[in-house]
Amino acid sequence: MLAEKIACLGVNHQTAPVEIREKLTFSGDCLNPLVRIRQIPGCDECCFLSTCNRVEVLLVADPAAETLEKVRDFLFAGSGLSREEAIKYSYLFTGAEAINHVFRVASSLDSMVVGEPQILGQLKEAYRVAVEHKATGTVLHRLLSKSFSVAKRIRTETSIGSSAVSISYAAVQLARKIFGELNGKTVLLAGAGEMAELAAEHLLAQGVGKVVVANRTLERAVALARRFNGEAASLAELVPKLAEADILISSTGAPDLILRKEEMAPLMRQRYNRPIFLIDIAVPRDLDPGLNDLDNVYLYDIDDLQQVVEANKGERRKEADRAERIVGEEVIKFLQWLDNMELAPTITELRRRADALREAELQRTLPALAKLSPQERRAVEMMGVALVNKLLHHPMLFLKNCSGAEEKSHNLAALRKMFGLDGDNGC
Repeated sequence: MLAEKIACLGVNHQTAPVEIREKLTFSGDCLNPLVRIRQIPGCDECCFLSTCNRVEVLLVADPAAETLEKVRDFLFAGSGLSREEAIKYSYLFTGAEAINHVFRVASSLDSMVVGEPQILGQLKEAYRVAVEHKATGTVLHRLLSKSFSVAKRIRTETSIGSSAVSISYAAVQLARKIFGELNGKTVLLAGAGEMAELAAEHLLAQGVGKVVVANRTLERAVALARRFNGEAASLAELVPKLAEADILISSTGAPDLILRKEEMAPLMRQRYNRPIFLIDIAVPRDLDPGLNDLDNVYLYDIDDLQQVVEANKGERRKEADRAERIVGEEVIKFLQWLDNMELAPTITELRRRADALREAELQRTLPALAKLSPQERRAVEMMGVALVNKLLHHPMLFLKNCSGAEEKSHNLAALRKMFGLDGDNGC
């Protein structure tokens, strides 16, 4: 059966630790693996996906174990792992399970961070490469196209991607709660920590107007400021620069506090108590906890942000349950499409055979009815069409209403033999 030929074989963050996954990296080259896999005997269609957390091959192939073993051997070639280890660290889904897996991957239900949007773009790019190099056919084209629409449906009908589940994006979420719109706001980065940079990137995406980078090493500040199209300053200028800033993200790694309550109090008067959002991502902390006592000063440290992240993860898990139900529905629909596709050649051939017989009998009969008017001739022709339609109605339903793969295969063979579609009428 057609569904049994669909397979998904790969390695991801759930089946293998990073030291195993990094042995399978393909350095962003998806084309060469795609071409090599497509050449494996028994592989009819394929798509190759490689990201930092997964290497995966989607196949329409001969369900014989030998084909899939060769694909696995190719993925693990050069890894130094035995075949037993390759089996241990990889997964193999076939049929409905493979379809379910593809829909879950596209919808980010199988990602390390559930709901993250990057995987959909990566899957679309893998599909584009496969199409360009004629590695896909009717089944994978339909399956991958459907996976994109499933992902879109889940984004539309659930809130799986709306809650922040990273420290950097949680900071952005809190900033929006404080300021509403972030357009035109000024962000001051103290230090050059990775999470602070990520938070700045998220804030820029939300429309902040200016980024100022203050660092102990001015060269580093200049380099980072250039990346954000902003301006650089020394860490000694932090307090004066705060007079114009709306958001401070601090991650200096300094052994002591870099901003105290007594420094901020006169600054707030200078700012006419305009609100300021302070994000302390440093461990140990950069900012005096007492700053929270000042009016219109909103200070959050990494523990506060982590609480936001954990709460949002809970919300995403609830939405993920709804998303899983949608995936289940769409898998059933896709299996029905596969069933109809498998029946289509027989239905088409049966229709063609019946129409050919009807036309032959019509051409043999009409000369004997030469006195028929054009309207009467047309009525005879339409009677033949109606008769064929009614005779084929129940055989068609007989095929479409089979309850299982085994029954369908048996009934399909019986019907083809009954109507002589294989060149043998069984007599």
